[in-house]
Amino acid sequence: MKTTLTHLECSRCKKTYPENQLLNLCSCGGPLLGRYDLKAAAKTLTCATLRERPATMWRYAELLPASGEPVSLGEGMTPLVHAQRLGQRMGLQQLYVKDEGLNPTGSFKARGLSAAVTRAKELGAKKLATPTAGNAGGALAAYAARAGLPAIIVMPADTPEANEIECRAAGAEVVKLDGLISDCGKYVAERKDREGWYEVTTLKEPYRIEGKKTMGFEVWEQLDGQLPDVIIYPTGGGVGMIGMWKGFAELAALGLVGAKRPRMVTVQAAGCAPVVRAFEKGAESSEFWENAATIASGLRVPKALGDFLILQAIRESGGTAVAASDEEIMAEARALAADEGIFAAPEGAAALCAVRKLAKQGWIKPDEVVVAYNTGSGYKYLPSWRQAVGI
Repeated sequence: MKTTLTHLECSRCKKTYPENQLLNLCSCGGPLLGRYDLKAAAKTLTCATLRERPATMWRYAELLPASGEPVSLGEGMTPLVHAQRLGQRMGLQQLYVKDEGLNPTGSFKARGLSAAVTRAKELGAKKLATPTAGNAGGALAAYAARAGLPAIIVMPADTPEANEIECRAAGAEVVKLDGLISDCGKYVAERKDREGWYEVTTLKEPYRIEGKKTMGFEVWEQLDGQLPDVIIYPTGGGVGMIGMWKGFAELAALGLVGAKRPRMVTVQAAGCAPVVRAFEKGAESSEFWENAATIASGLRVPKALGDFLILQAIRESGGTAVAASDEEIMAEARALAADEGIFAAPEGAAALCAVRKLAKQGWIKPDEVVVAYNTGSGYKYLPSWRQAVGI
């Protein structure tokens, strides 16, 4: 198994770059996307060969960026749980929860940072840096430690304590700022060149998206070679949404799926819903969300760099965008835990809020196959859970 990565392409202007350079954004400011020799990949990435491969995301090596041994902690192949009881309460027969909280470092961020750190190390990065709303910092700290590279993590002062602890435990340097993840992003951007940091901020490097797209590949496998009717995805930076949409096109090019695509649904917190607002206005990109506030820290992203790509995926798929209040989110988190035994992050519970609302509206039909993503473990959010259960 080896990568078929051939080059990078700008998602805005389509300018191409060699894949063997340590790059961030295109000269036009657009995010760069990995492109592959899909004809070559189709020769070895098949349903038959997948049956013989290790149960990690690196089973899709042809469509991932590692040219050698990946920096891995066993991420990927998380359970797809048929949420029968909760689905019945919502009037849905085929509701599934993809439980990303069971990844190393307790969230879906493990996938993206495994890919990003792998490639950064291969291309000679000396020190890695990122802003974080929480889980990305913990994942970078862990994978940088695994790679033997130093890392600097910049987080808002009110980031959940568990995230700070795991960063420090893995030996990362932690900087805490008063403000939002956007302020932390400015801090990294202003210092990275003089400090010699390689920035692995969401969509400011090309490879986190490559790890995230494997969430879609796995659902395709777990549904016996079919794609669901609807995917519900909690969206802050939105790399998972963008990555899965990219990945489905790659599966189609390999002849592994047909023309059908899931309707892609973004869910955001009511206290920070720039993509929802942009979708409702018919805009091509979002506006900065002032005074962003939500208990779902991963959704507290006032302006996503890839917002135009998120909106493209929603519209091309016939999807929609939904917002949920903090109260609705924690009520749904309790329902998911009580009905299905899944101890979810607030971001994942937000996805179930969207399922419930869309099912009630009839936008989701009773017999449709629906996959909602729980992007992290509830153990990272114990203060919010403490309040939710009345302790």
